[in-house]
Amino acid sequence: MLISRSGYYAWRKCDKSLRQREAERLIPIVKAAHKASRGTYGARRIAEEIKATGTPCGRYKAGSLMKLAGVAAKQKRQFKATTNGKHNLPVAPNLLNRQFEVVEADKVYVSDITYIWTQEGWLYLAVVIDLFSRQVVGWSLSNRMTTRLIMDALRMAIWHRMPAIGLLFHSDRGSQYCSKKFQKMLKTCGMVSSMSRKGNCWDNAVAESFFGSLKTERVFFTNYTTREEARRDVVDYIEMFYNCNRRHSYLRYMSPREFEKLWFLKKAA
Repeated sequence: MLISRSGYYAWRKCDKSLRQREAERLIPIVKAAHKASRGTYGARRIAEEIKATGTPCGRYKAGSLMKLAGVAAKQKRQFKATTNGKHNLPVAPNLLNRQFEVVEADKVYVSDITYIWTQEGWLYLAVVIDLFSRQVVGWSLSNRMTTRLIMDALRMAIWHRMPAIGLLFHSDRGSQYCSKKFQKMLKTCGMVSSMSRKGNCWDNAVAESFFGSLKTERVFFTNYTTREEARRDVVDYIEMFYNCNRRHSYLRYMSPREFEKLWFLKKAA
């Protein structure tokens, strides 16, 4: 069947018009996702936001839409860990051994400490993360990097989650985690201590990855005047964005709480 030249160009014009209309419909979604993530979402997560509206979308299409919308993801920056492993305190064996895939909630927690600069000085953050859902189940902030900092983070996790006896608690071998007070707390709570090998950040990669996301997506692009300002922003990131809304590649681009909610529903069925 032959098609006339005029018919062909009419089809091309119509096809282009359809693409334009779709772009006009999707660009506001792209801009909204970019704004909600504070400019941190790349093409993959933008594609997931578009798919959540019922429109098929791949990363390349999302990338094209981002260009049309005039938005781009912030570039990642390097960061370093903080805890000091130079001490003579007893060290627990690496029982986790990089087994980061866990099939149930509240079976394995990982923890770490990082620091955030403000014009008033350093603010230290300790987090406790459930390996199953990657959710931050406990956190604590202080202007001092003490044992109490991590104990408060663990207390929050216990208060929120009430984990059963036998939970594996993994950290690096920083002096705070090796301290008698903290190790006594773990034993009292029926938890088993596990620690990374000396100088090996990959043994605690999930906690390190969370800090990388926090700093890349929020801290590195903010100039905090006070510790309180930084505290509010970090809490907002953890509770309002990361746990509830941030699409996690490991969780099939669901947020930690969405992933966990779906798991509990399946378990109850």
